[in-house]
Amino acid sequence: MKLPAWISVANAARSSSSLIRLFPHENPRLPIGRIIAKNRTPRLAAHPLHESTTVGSAIATELDQRHEVIKVGRTRGDHQVDIADATSIRQLFEQVGPFDALVSAVGSVTFKALGEMNDSDFSLGLQNKLMGQVNLVLIGREFANDGASFTLTSGILNRDPIRTGASAAMVNGALDAFVRAAAIELPRGLRINAVSPTVLEEAMGSYAPYFRGYKPVPAADVALAYAKSVEGLQTGQVFIVG
Repeated sequence: MKLPAWISVANAARSSSSLIRLFPHENPRLPIGRIIAKNRTPRLAAHPLHESTTVGSAIATELDQRHEVIKVGRTRGDHQVDIADATSIRQLFEQVGPFDALVSAVGSVTFKALGEMNDSDFSLGLQNKLMGQVNLVLIGREFANDGASFTLTSGILNRDPIRTGASAAMVNGALDAFVRAAAIELPRGLRINAVSPTVLEEAMGSYAPYFRGYKPVPAADVALAYAKSVEGLQTGQVFIVG
């Protein structure tokens, strides 16, 4: 079996993505697979919680203990994809082929004071982080093996918002709701979960002024939630980290 997962993160200045293929090393019962993530590319803010290379590296490190990881990015890597372009997503799946897990930690949103925002500011998050990840599921299900899993990324801001985070809060809440609803309708034993992390310890040097009073978590702890989703059996869950 093949097992893609999509891992991708972005901070206020750039987004990151890469495709990763997983192969079991020590546990022969683990499925073979691939993962997608995003390499750093100039874009608007995707997630104020994560430094792009930090979470992607942590997830890859965790999964690499049991699988072989092959990276893919928007402009670099073995495969390229634009998360906001459904055609690009379909082309990626056509290149990758059948898979058993897809992990997505990617997406851009606008961080701006609510009084300064207009509909186009909200459209970025809706079309990119929200529909980009939803389309990974809608298109990816056509290529997913029976029993495959999808893991999306939301975040803390719909549960504990910050100033300038209205768009992120809205998108994160929608993603969590989509995961819970989609889980009861996906066919063929397909699973879907979301990871909802707080701010990272490694990112506090940049984001501390926006997250006063928040307790950060190490990227390695966030990576465990993705591993739990990929390698476990749960579906319709939002794994809160921090």
